[in-house]
This record gives sequence, C-alpha cells and structure tokens, in this order.
Amino acid sequence: MAGKVKGIRKENILMSFWHNSFFFYVLFVGCFLLIFAGCNDQQKFDDSFYDMPSEQKKVELLDSLDKKFENPEAHFLLGQLYHAERAWDDAEYHYNIALRFDPIYRPAQAGMIKLLLDKGDTVKADIYLENYMNQVAGSPNKLLELAKEFQTQQLDSYALICYQEALNIAPNSAQVNKAIGYFYLSRNNKEKAREHFEKSFKIDGTQTDVSRELGKLLVPIKMEQE
Repeated sequence: MAGKVKGIRKENILMSFWHNSFFFYVLFVGCFLLIFAGCNDQQKFDDSFYDMPSEQKKVELLDSLDKKFENPEAHFLLGQLYHAERAWDDAEYHYNIALRFDPIYRPAQAGMIKLLLDKGDTVKADIYLENYMNQVAGSPNKLLELAKEFQTQQLDSYALICYQEALNIAPNSAQVNKAIGYFYLSRNNKEKAREHFEKSFKIDGTQTDVSRELGKLLVPIKMEQE
C-alpha cells in the first residue's frame, strides 16, 4: 500500500512538473509575442504619407500616437511639421519626446540642432553637437550616421565636422572615404570627391559603386578580383 501511495505521489509530482513546465512555456511564448508585437507596433509611414498636406499628416501622426505614444518616428515627424511652421516650442517638445524614447535617434538629434540654429541659439546648438558626438565617440560608423542626418537637415558644416572626426579615427577606412566622397559629390566639389573616392578604391579595389563614380569623374581605374 505504501508503495502504491509513493507511486501515486511520484506520478502526481511528475504531472505537476509537466503542468507547471507547460504553463511557464506558454507564459514565455506569450511574453515573447507581446514584446515582439510591441517592437513592431511602431508605425512605419509609407510614401503616400509624405504626399499628404501638412494638416492631414498631423492627424495621421496624432492618431498613431493615440495608439502607441512611445513612437520616436511619429514624434520626430510631428517635430518636423511644427518646425516648418516655426512653432518652436511644439517642435522642441516632440523632438525631446522622440529622444526620450530613443536617445540615439539620429534624425531627432539633427532636427534638434537645426531647430536651435533656426531659433538663433548657436551656443546651445554647439553644446548639443558636442553631446551627440560624445555619444558616438570612437565609432566611425555612428559618426557617419550622424553626419548623414545633418546632410538631410541641410547642415553641411555640422555634417563635415562629423565626417572629419570619422576620418581622424579611421583614415584608412574605405567606407569613411567613400561616404565623404559622396558628400563632396553631392555638393558638386568634384576635386574633393575624386580625392576620397580614389583613396577608398585604393584601400578596397572591389567596390563597383566607387569604380562607377571614378569613371564618371574620368579617373582611369582597374577593378580587383574579390
């Protein structure tokens, strides 16, 4: 009888173990799906959004924030709309919220500096630039990201500061020299563009895009085999 009781207890323990294991498995999967859904819940705005009138864009963005307030992109885009209207306080509010949810959201960083410059606060803009560059200190790739966002905001002098710092850190980087080459090319400075494209191609002779740009600049090149 005692053996039978022990057997029942053992069976109950095993059943309890599998029941609890299944429960925790379901709980784990459920939490994962919720987190995954949350990460992908941030609305991505397609091309049609950018063709809308400003007021309609605001309605769309505010509606998206009603559904999920923690959306750096939506706050940034609202900041841009208010920025264009010279509604400084509203623009700054949304840039700040975007950066609160994502402290390294490069578009909002560049937008904030553009806002400060447009307001005439160059001192604060330079302080913010220093802070943002300190965040990416030692990383050429992150400096390139910040530089490209400054380009988007038409802040060429700030973009060049970031490009130059990336070059100081990694003077023999094909990627950095290529990015700077494209920067100068976009500003129609063909001499500087050629200089950096040539250096980039010398470091990595398999880059077909750089080869193409050098060809357009009438520089004789010879592709290396990958």
